[in-house]
Amino acid sequence: MDAEVAIVGVGTMGSMAAWQLAKKGVSVIGFEQFGIGNDRTAAGGESRLFRTAYMEGPEYVPLLQEAKHLWRSLEEASDNNLLTLNGGLMIGESGSLEINTIKKSIHDFALEHEVLEGEQAKKRYPQFTLYENDVVILDKNAGFLRPELAVVSAVQQAVKHGAKIKNYTKVNDIVPEKQGATIVTNEKSYHVEKVIITTGAWTLKLIPQLKNKLFPRRLLLTWFAPKDVSLVTADKLPIFARMRGDFRLTGAPMLDGSMVKASYTKDPSYIDDPSKLYRDANLEELERISESVKTLLPVLYPDPVRASAYMDAYTPDNHAIVGELPDISHLIIASGFSGHGFKLSPMIGKILSELCIDGKTNYHIQHMKPNRFFEAANF
Repeated sequence: MDAEVAIVGVGTMGSMAAWQLAKKGVSVIGFEQFGIGNDRTAAGGESRLFRTAYMEGPEYVPLLQEAKHLWRSLEEASDNNLLTLNGGLMIGESGSLEINTIKKSIHDFALEHEVLEGEQAKKRYPQFTLYENDVVILDKNAGFLRPELAVVSAVQQAVKHGAKIKNYTKVNDIVPEKQGATIVTNEKSYHVEKVIITTGAWTLKLIPQLKNKLFPRRLLLTWFAPKDVSLVTADKLPIFARMRGDFRLTGAPMLDGSMVKASYTKDPSYIDDPSKLYRDANLEELERISESVKTLLPVLYPDPVRASAYMDAYTPDNHAIVGELPDISHLIIASGFSGHGFKLSPMIGKILSELCIDGKTNYHIQHMKPNRFFEAANF
């Protein structure tokens, strides 16, 4: 036996699972087809948003609250600054589904927040164009994460606790057996007791049965130069989700001294093969984001100064698939986070460690259970 647990895909979720398992004394071997902290997953782009007043559903709030503590734990262990809580602005039309869900999250869990109205909102946040029917909510436990550094930090902590990481090692097949499973790589085969698959947009390569339930999609992130630097620093500009009609502009303040991140990621395009991701941006995409920035975020020059494409795996209901797959013993999956998983990643790592060690978790993840899509008989 080469290890108790193999982790296939040591990116966003895999790195956190490796850290959580290794620090609990479980022998771990991780396989990553690229380098650690690479940009071919959902972890690229220098920042990811952390929110607790959650438009994707109040069922996530307890997981996010616990995730915040785990982020602090990883910061302390690694001595790296990973999470900055500078607040989060949620701006949308009164009565919209997103605003109503955010309000429900706040109400159900008594979240620390502030509702800004009219001239008060305009005076405090002149960076945004605000309309008469807009609702402006400040989530006080929101901010931004450093994704690449976070993945590297988690992996280094896993290694510190004894995990073995095989980067630039491609897994070609996973063969479940009565006693564990065999991992077939481009170098050799490994025998382990259990397997965690955290391969994001690449998951269908290993589990083709998930076709029509898991979809690789392309996320285009864009950055803009500020007209007034003093208005876009982290102490002046919270992270934001600016919603208007069917458009959603999300972003983070200036982190590098020259650019503000503002991207349209609500409806990412489908991709057939993640190995052939189109990394550039087409003119139609650039024109659309430029027009939205000109209208909604006029403190920025409207032409993007940088554009980069990344990937994530999406499900039909935009909730991840986390848990054991039916009829496949010794295999646990965590994929399909649908563009909003990074903030949760240390919590997902903890849940995966519990599923491996105890066969169950007490955290509420019913909305992510695989059996909502599959019955054992038809998987």
